Amino acid sequence: MGLRDVQVEKGRRTVLDIERLDVSGGEVLAVVGPNGAGKSTLIGVLGLLEELTRGEVSFGGEPISGPYLAYRRRMAVVFQEPLLLDTTVEANVTTGLRLRGVPRDERRERARKWMERFGIAGLADRSARTLSGGEAKRTSLARALVLEPEVLLLDEPFAGLDEPTRLALMDDVGGVLGESGAATVFVTHDRDEALRLGDRLAVLMDGRIRQEGTPQEIFAAPADEEVAAFVGTETVAPGRVQGVVDGVASVRVGEQVIEAGGDVATGDAVLVCVRPEDVTIGPPGDGGPTSARNRLPATVTRITPAGPWVRVEL
Repeated sequence: MGLRDVQVEKGRRTVLDIERLDVSGGEVLAVVGPNGAGKSTLIGVLGLLEELTRGEVSFGGEPISGPYLAYRRRMAVVFQEPLLLDTTVEANVTTGLRLRGVPRDERRERARKWMERFGIAGLADRSARTLSGGEAKRTSLARALVLEPEVLLLDEPFAGLDEPTRLALMDDVGGVLGESGAATVFVTHDRDEALRLGDRLAVLMDGRIRQEGTPQEIFAAPADEEVAAFVGTETVAPGRVQGVVDGVASVRVGEQVIEAGGDVATGDAVLVCVRPEDVTIGPPGDGGPTSARNRLPATVTRITPAGPWVRVEL
């Protein structure tokens, strides 16, 4: 599925402006961005639920035209809120199959498979009203995947869950997405979710794709300062490349010269990005063996507990 030169305006404001975006069968494209970036609008566009100001949505390499229903039947959407019907879990899971005229026995067989896959088979006869948040999310996901969609759209499916429930559901969804063969677009504001589930990432800010690539490419080489900050690079400093040897650049940053990797040339103005997990702290004068390219003097200014970690500010 793909987008070409897509723009969505609401009032006088452009909420989405995407030149090109594609996702292939069996691939998980994680679209990550802050609140208000246009992520839910993007899901609406891909799900043929939003009216375009201009542009084109394609399916199977061909522009979508004519009645949308035939295309929507090949998709499934999971919204942030489960939106369950006031009936049993099994009846919710089989809703789409029933609307498609699938025979009753086949509906039940397919529903059983996906309820078992998401650990809710024991809740089949329970009223959806009695479900916890995690159980409701699992029911909503089973209802989507039982349709065996060619395109699966996930709008912040882990939002609002406590941490153990969220992590367990992410594990289950990660396994399912690898098996389904669907082209999946998963939007989230949580970079850890995107890194964990995405084969490819797109960073969406102010309605535009600011960077696209593998998780490793984006986290290791963010396109600009805003992307760097969003993906967790807390230290960003301007510098100028003084020389490059074997792919390693010497960059002057203030009074320091720092060695760093990157596709740059001598004389380039660059931003040097340092992720906190790449910093090792040692006592002054420690000259023992290390793999670190750079040694810089610093003073600890603050120590803050951060879950299982300790955050040290220098």
